Amino acid sequence: MKGLPLRLSLLFLLCILVFILSLVVGPTGLPADSLILWQIRLPRSLLGFLAGSSLGIAGASLQGLLMNPLADPYILGMSGGAALGAVVSILFGLEKIAHGAGVPLTACLGAFLSLFLVIALARRDKTIPVETIILAGVVVGAFLWSLVTLLLSFSGEDAYRILLWLMGSLSNAEWRSVKLALFPSLLGSVALLFFWRELDVLGLGEEVAGYLGVQTDKAKLLIIIFASVAVAGAVSTCGIIGFVGLISPHIGRALFGYNHRVLLPASYLLGGILLLFSDTIAKTIIAPGELPVGAITALLGAPFFAYLLHKRKSSF
Repeated sequence: MKGLPLRLSLLFLLCILVFILSLVVGPTGLPADSLILWQIRLPRSLLGFLAGSSLGIAGASLQGLLMNPLADPYILGMSGGAALGAVVSILFGLEKIAHGAGVPLTACLGAFLSLFLVIALARRDKTIPVETIILAGVVVGAFLWSLVTLLLSFSGEDAYRILLWLMGSLSNAEWRSVKLALFPSLLGSVALLFFWRELDVLGLGEEVAGYLGVQTDKAKLLIIIFASVAVAGAVSTCGIIGFVGLISPHIGRALFGYNHRVLLPASYLLGGILLLFSDTIAKTIIAPGELPVGAITALLGAPFFAYLLHKRKSSF
């Protein structure tokens, strides 16, 4: 624990610096027009931080709950549910409902639909076994993604917009997107911070946690719900952005250890940093064009995760 406050302070400072970098760096450099800064770049940076931080803390929570370092925020099939909702919205002309918020709203509903299906499948005699949650998530996710693939084959001229959403992008960020993501992202993230004790104890095993006074089934259900709320806020406005929620907790554990009291806020900040940094690359590397930020997070995250797997393998 020695030097922990300093490391957390440095991480917070890094977060501020990356946020400022995302504001001033773009296809045209520092914008001379303040309208571009306040109406385009600022909402994009805020949305990127909200989405990345939500994925980061949700990933840390689910990895701790499921005791699986390979778990990511989409393990409960939420990516398939959100994708199905977005595709349905685009194909059936629902984009303009709720003052143009059709896609994020239907994506959010799809994400919660997948959560409901997973919980319904995983529940057994009023309990929710960890291994059953994972299997239910895989089954529901595979089924929903098969529906997405089926609808995509009939999408015609809408295919490009659908694929762009599926790859994850912040290019259409605006203040309305920030408002839509703000409540679920903050609600889920802040609520998860209060479950650090339960996550620490659950890491010892459910039987031990029960002996120590933890209501394991209630804790698991609430953690799953709040993690899903946070993820829904992210994917509904930005699309499917991979690796952020998978890698952030690993970096957090390497820097701060396994205590969830520190790991959860650290993963929150690291997720925001990773997504903002990736988006800065995405909007400048082929300027004036732009790459989907999901492609950048995959390019950065996959080699890093391969390194982690190699390091883990060599430790045995």
